[in-house]
Amino acid sequence: MPMHESRFLRLAAERRSIRKYTSTPVERAKLDLCLEAARLAPSACNAQPYKFVVIDEPALKEKFCAAAFSGVYAACKFAASAPAMVAVVSSKGKMSAWLGNQVQDTNFRLMDIGIAAEHFVLAAAEQGLGTCWLGWFSAKGAAKALGLGAGKKVEVLLSVGYPAEAPAPRPRKKKEEFCSYNKL
Repeated sequence: MPMHESRFLRLAAERRSIRKYTSTPVERAKLDLCLEAARLAPSACNAQPYKFVVIDEPALKEKFCAAAFSGVYAACKFAASAPAMVAVVSSKGKMSAWLGNQVQDTNFRLMDIGIAAEHFVLAAAEQGLGTCWLGWFSAKGAAKALGLGAGKKVEVLLSVGYPAEAPAPRPRKKKEEFCSYNKL
């Protein structure tokens, strides 16, 4: 199949960060499909050092968003309009992954979360859902709202809902600027 006919590339090209949502609730079956896509993501040493917490009960979501997007984090308050929020919570991984972190000076747990969260957002896009990946939020406020214990941290938030906007594509680097073969 020629690259321009790839269903995956079409999906990746059409996916957008959505900041305006309709009030239509997201069906649990669609959320479950997204969660299954995240569950299938690879992770270092198969540690799967994360848990996805879906917050779709309106009163709880409102309380959670108030805690996560207060003060200096208010710029991301738009996410509260999404019918669902997903908190990706890190947990301690396997000893072998931790050792790899130390030797390589790389946080494989965050890489693993990135892969799983991207599986989630691409599965959401495939179903006509919009998402926005959020890193600017009060991690302490979010953790407190979820009642997380020690050793747990909300690393990423994903807003999820039906888009009420259709943003234009963002510019991307040309292939020659982005990659090379066999040399830098």
